[in-house]
Amino acid sequence: MKAEKFPTEKQTVKKQGWKDIPEGGIITRAASAKMNKTGSWRAFRPVIDESKCINCAMCVLNCPDNAIPFRDGKRGPVNLDYCKGCGICASVCPVKCIKMEEETKFRK
Repeated sequence: MKAEKFPTEKQTVKKQGWKDIPEGGIITRAASAKMNKTGSWRAFRPVIDESKCINCAMCVLNCPDNAIPFRDGKRGPVNLDYCKGCGICASVCPVKCIKMEEETKFRK
């Protein structure tokens, strides 16, 4: 097996512009998050004890999926179509009213 040669200082590598790089991965159009429901592969889901919630909105501000609404000073229910079950909401909750529970517990 022959060792791969890397360019030396005297050799130059032609850099590609961003338009020259071939496409890869999944490319979607801007503002398409509502079309891409991601909750179907979740292993854990947040369960909120409403009696302990102080509506501080820490879960709302830290949710990477924007799956927890906040209107008129109150947190709404978690939108499970978009929640990936990452658990960030539970980890940032100052009163620990959010617990992550296995998704299999809720599936029939």
